[in-house]
Amino acid sequence: MISDFRSFAADRVMVMAAPNGARRTQAEHAALPITAEELAADAVQLRDAGVSVLHLHVRDSAGRHTLDADRYREAMNSIRDRVGDELIIQVTTEAVGSYGADEQITVVRDLRPEAVSLALRELCPTPEQEPGAADFFRWLKRTGIWPQYILYSEADLRRFDAMRRRGVFAEDAPFVMLVVGSYADGIAGTVADLETLLSAVDCDAFPWSVCCFGEHEHGVMVAATARGGHVRMGFENNVLMADGSPAADNAALIRQFTAATRGGARRPATAAEVRSALLPH
Repeated sequence: MISDFRSFAADRVMVMAAPNGARRTQAEHAALPITAEELAADAVQLRDAGVSVLHLHVRDSAGRHTLDADRYREAMNSIRDRVGDELIIQVTTEAVGSYGADEQITVVRDLRPEAVSLALRELCPTPEQEPGAADFFRWLKRTGIWPQYILYSEADLRRFDAMRRRGVFAEDAPFVMLVVGSYADGIAGTVADLETLLSAVDCDAFPWSVCCFGEHEHGVMVAATARGGHVRMGFENNVLMADGSPAADNAALIRQFTAATRGGARRPATAAEVRSALLPH
């Protein structure tokens, strides 16, 4: 797997999209997809723009973040009806202050999605919880579910790397998402923030991607691509184009990125290529 993820990243970049997130509303952008039908329509545009992985949040009837399995199934079925297997659907387990680790694990066991994102500090906040988390990670591997571990700080990254070296994740090179900036705190991430994270540990030892909250998203994505990382864009993190104007929709952010990186050494990977190189076999 180590050689696979490195050779894959040499000439391909995985473009992920996070079209809605847990907090942003249509009052902030009218094109934010909320319903299953809106998410499915967005998925078509994202696939056509070069996305291979869709990071999926669902909302309840009041528009609030939920981990309800039936809501997930409705959205996933709608997306599959429109794009088939041309997108990898990654469900989130984000707590947003409303869910505990047991509830996060339960929805994954119930859904058995192709891919899932897991915030390390939420799922396993203390060393005492590592044995139980390790059992879950081993179950993910046996079941063939592709996990991505969300890391929000240098401390998260160093702890992750120490756990990785001890074998807690049941694989040598787990896939991570480095987060720069914060929606809840109104902090815009920067390229300098990304560089700080990349210098905390040897990030060449595992596949990594980055998302960036705020108006510097585009610059951070281009910098990450130059450093060999993968990228995630979308209205969960940012609704502005690089020039500060509002993005028409999620796909506009993706097209801006692919235009800026076209002609470089790395082209956007297809979902089939991501499955072949990075997903459990």
